[in-house]
Amino acid sequence: MHAVVCPDKFRGSLTASQASSAISSGIRRAGIEDVRELPMADGGEGIVDALIACVGGSIRTARVTGPLGGMVDAEYALLRNGTAVVEMARASGLALVAGRNDALRASTRGTGELIAAAARGGCKRIIVGVGGSASTDGGLAAVEALGWRLPNVEVVVACDVTTTFLDAGTVYGPQKGASAAEVALLTRRLRTIATTYMERSGFDVRQIEHGGAAGGLAGGLAALGARLEPGIEVVADAVGLDDVLSGATLVITGEGKLDMTSMAGKVVGGVIERAEEWEVPHRAIICGEATTDARKAFETNDTQVLALVDRVWNVGEAFARAALLCEEAAIEATRIALGR
Repeated sequence: MHAVVCPDKFRGSLTASQASSAISSGIRRAGIEDVRELPMADGGEGIVDALIACVGGSIRTARVTGPLGGMVDAEYALLRNGTAVVEMARASGLALVAGRNDALRASTRGTGELIAAAARGGCKRIIVGVGGSASTDGGLAAVEALGWRLPNVEVVVACDVTTTFLDAGTVYGPQKGASAAEVALLTRRLRTIATTYMERSGFDVRQIEHGGAAGGLAGGLAALGARLEPGIEVVADAVGLDDVLSGATLVITGEGKLDMTSMAGKVVGGVIERAEEWEVPHRAIICGEATTDARKAFETNDTQVLALVDRVWNVGEAFARAALLCEEAAIEATRIALGR
């Protein structure tokens, strides 16, 4: 009898590894000793940490161009199996320009430089996680930094959204500080960039799913020959999720906020779907909070939803005590699974 723990991060309170450790502790306290921990990510922030924790490897650092032109020290991972993992948020992310982003000027140049640095490090394959972007430049600056060609290795882009290239400005521009007028400008610029990609590479970025991820960076890399895939699938395959789900008694996943987007290419939805395919008899989702519609969508006789805010007086307390509350929720989920 074994349990599998594979949460995403709880944004603002716990990394995926910290959440995994707390949940595993609760499972063991409730009576299941064999617990397999696989911290997860969906292609956004946290993919480097999740894959290092599961696969092992080393962290490398490269000095690259930040989203607004200043230099930043960006980390990437070189896994034991020879795969490099680049997290674009560490080079071109919104968190790097907190409160002062320029939606029109922000670029992905540093991500292109980071991909090139990873290739020079001797990897056999590169996974690029593209969540948390500050820019909507269609990936053009990254493509230019790469000299309009990918390194001579396989490049897989782990996408956490399915947005198309020309919709990137409308969908994500406001999140990056763009006004309505700037969103219109960004959309016109994306149309021009799409034409440029077609002329230079013969690839139509407008037609592909995921092309708008990270403000169009995914589309730009696809124009050079990268393969775009759902991030949860990339990470699940990299960490061997199917292998540990086989024969499991209980699987627990989780994230900070459970809502209807959790079902579309995110960690929670992907893990629950695979657990159902492997006929894991007991499944649980531990989350900071859950919307009513998401709770109804996920909760069945075999899947529990346990929200941390239901265990305390207010949201602030849930953030402050997230690790302990995750452990307590895991104890409850395990006891229910064991019929105690």
